[in-house]
Amino acid sequence: MSTEIVQLVEQAGPYLTAAVGSYGAAVLTRAEDAAADATANLGRRLLQTVLGRRPDRAAALETAVGHAVQLPGDQDAAAALRLQFKLALLEDPELRRAITELLPAQAPGSITVTASGERSVAAYHIGTAITGDGHPTAR
Repeated sequence: MSTEIVQLVEQAGPYLTAAVGSYGAAVLTRAEDAAADATANLGRRLLQTVLGRRPDRAAALETAVGHAVQLPGDQDAAAALRLQFKLALLEDPELRRAITELLPAQAPGSITVTASGERSVAAYHIGTAITGDGHPTAR
């Protein structure tokens, strides 16, 4: 498998998860939502691009989205969704180009850290991160 595909899937992963979290199972059919954040809208566009170019992958992708909706935050469900995305990319060079055009450009050697959702934390290096109410260190 090419490094390009691995990088595309890694870069797209947070967008896919955010889209499923914001749109639920309707992510595959719903139009852009002004109330959803840009991350979720990009994830929706990525999934719909795969469906538009690879209708043969629709059933597997819909199943993976359904599992991710039923099991929010489950790493196995998120991995299954990324796997379906990856398989579509492996089979179609034109789809890889279309996905590359949708994703934000990254400088060579750059690192992107994305957090999505209430009280989310994202950092390249992090010590202790505490979110939520009622923790003794929260003031």
